Amino acid sequence: MKEPVFRGAGVAIITPFTEDGINFDVLGEIIEDQIKGGTDAIIITGTTGESATMSDEEHRAAIKYAVDKVAGRIPVVAGTGSNETRYAIELSTYAAEVGADGLLLVSPYYNKATQKGLIAHFTAIADAAKLPCIIYNIPSRAGVNVEPETLAQLSKHPFIYGVKEASGNLSAIAKIRYLAEKDFAIYSGNDDQILPILSIGGQGVISVLSNVAPKPTHDMCRLYFDGKAKEAGELQIAYLDLINALFIEVNPIPVKAAMKLMGYNAGPLRLPLTPMEEVHLEVLKTAMKKHGII
Repeated sequence: MKEPVFRGAGVAIITPFTEDGINFDVLGEIIEDQIKGGTDAIIITGTTGESATMSDEEHRAAIKYAVDKVAGRIPVVAGTGSNETRYAIELSTYAAEVGADGLLLVSPYYNKATQKGLIAHFTAIADAAKLPCIIYNIPSRAGVNVEPETLAQLSKHPFIYGVKEASGNLSAIAKIRYLAEKDFAIYSGNDDQILPILSIGGQGVISVLSNVAPKPTHDMCRLYFDGKAKEAGELQIAYLDLINALFIEVNPIPVKAAMKLMGYNAGPLRLPLTPMEEVHLEVLKTAMKKHGII
């Protein structure tokens, strides 16, 4: 029986950059504040962490830093996916060696693998890393959908523990729950679908919202797990304006702007991402002020 890597709200944490590297002092500050805020897991070097523009050295350093900083207090899940299977294996085995608790493996982008190719790709990584793997299904970025039947087959692998579902397709997510092994964990990849996915057997969320509102995001999950679905749903709806503002431009542009508004030295975005449009920034500020974040 596979136990979930975590239950509840895992933060898809930003990476604060300097002009020529990672600002580890600020990253450490954010990690500490997340743990104090009740976050259930740290997801490092994911999409929100701008992993696509990190060098290999930076990617590895960020994973090791997060593992060392957290020091076993909550799980650390390392984003180690790639569209090159060989590189994903190298990065995944490194994350295992330095003590990550799990891996987040984005479906290979640009290549547009077949479903057979996806199975071969994820199986090769899981076989090599021998660490709990969470597949990240995000067809809007990857260009390919990991079908429910494919996830059902992958769920039989001893080291493939779950999926972060960001397809937005609740019918397909329900089908995953129906077809996959019962111990296969489903996490919401969209902050506006936390409660719907929990209601069909989800284990939580890998969240952008948690960067700016860790306790409410954690509480949505905890209330639901405690049998207080109505209260959890009310919290989901209450934060919908902030969730929408955090996705008014492509992630992580708004959340890094939000972190700066909160006083964190989040540093620059890396090209091709550019600073937030002023009109959108005002929408974000309004939502953050409404919730007492700034």
